[in-house]
Amino acid sequence: MASAYYSTVFVQAAPEVWKIIRDFNNYTVWVAGAGESRIEDGKSGDTVGAIRNVLYQERRIRQRLLAQSDVERSQTYEFCGAPSLPVTGFQATLRITPIVDGDGAFVEWWATFDCDAAGRDELVGTLQGWFGKWLESLRDTMGRLPPRFRLEGATAAN
Repeated sequence: MASAYYSTVFVQAAPEVWKIIRDFNNYTVWVAGAGESRIEDGKSGDTVGAIRNVLYQERRIRQRLLAQSDVERSQTYEFCGAPSLPVTGFQATLRITPIVDGDGAFVEWWATFDCDAAGRDELVGTLQGWFGKWLESLRDTMGRLPPRFRLEGATAAN
């Protein structure tokens, strides 16, 4: 089993970051290069089992929300159907943790998967690069949000 991990710090409070990530269908809001996105079968973007069908850089990707926790500010998902990478058993988790000193957020994104041993290091590096790129895109999005989209009075205790 291989794993890829990436983490970063946001100046925004954890509740503000979670507000954007929480909706599994918000991918197009914060991932640069993501086109249309929809949740299949009329489910909402916060329903465990929801399938996100998204167009990312002209590739159709389907992912299923496996777990979501507002308490831990985390969500876990997997590929549905053929994955966009040469992997099996892929599961990824995003988690947002409050940073008390400065009221920021510690954001982690990791994935576990099986793959051909010869390509493992390359896949791990690719995923770490993508996670970093997508979290930087989230950072850019959050910096551009008008105040009405931000949580008022958000603190690390929220």
